[in-house]
Amino acid sequence: MAHLTDTQQKFILHWGEMGTKWGINRTVAQVHALLFLSPKPLQAEEITETLQVARSNVSTSLKELQSWGLAKLVHVMGDKRDHFEAHHDVWEMFRVVADERKRREIDPTRELLKACLEAPAKELDAQSRSKLEALSQFFETTSSWYDQLRKWPITSFQRFVRLGDRALKLLGLGG
Repeated sequence: MAHLTDTQQKFILHWGEMGTKWGINRTVAQVHALLFLSPKPLQAEEITETLQVARSNVSTSLKELQSWGLAKLVHVMGDKRDHFEAHHDVWEMFRVVADERKRREIDPTRELLKACLEAPAKELDAQSRSKLEALSQFFETTSSWYDQLRKWPITSFQRFVRLGDRALKLLGLGG
């Protein structure tokens, strides 16, 4: 995938910009975008040439994407080099991102809140304890909800999401 169309370039650049807003390195996001668009697995040298970035940046980006579960190493018959591909199912891709965000951000926060609430009474005034308890309950409730939702097959989740306002009406919450 050495030559990119203007539209592909536009998407890859935008995905890189969005990556920085999501707390992800721009090059990591651009490598992900390129792999996502590619009809075939790419080897690191192709990625380097296509994106015109340093080989070391590509190598680091691929490791980061693999740690997130957003890219995987694949082998191509007749080629000894490592190739990489991204999830092409957008629902699965976002499920992987949600899982990783929960593991990296939500779960440690839940653990910290538990530890804070186990502190002796002299460590937390009543107002602080009350606020941390409310925050802890929020994280526990939403985490439990996510864990239940995570068990659904993607097709069920898609149908649920597509219900949109109809789900609110069924619950008596929509107009």
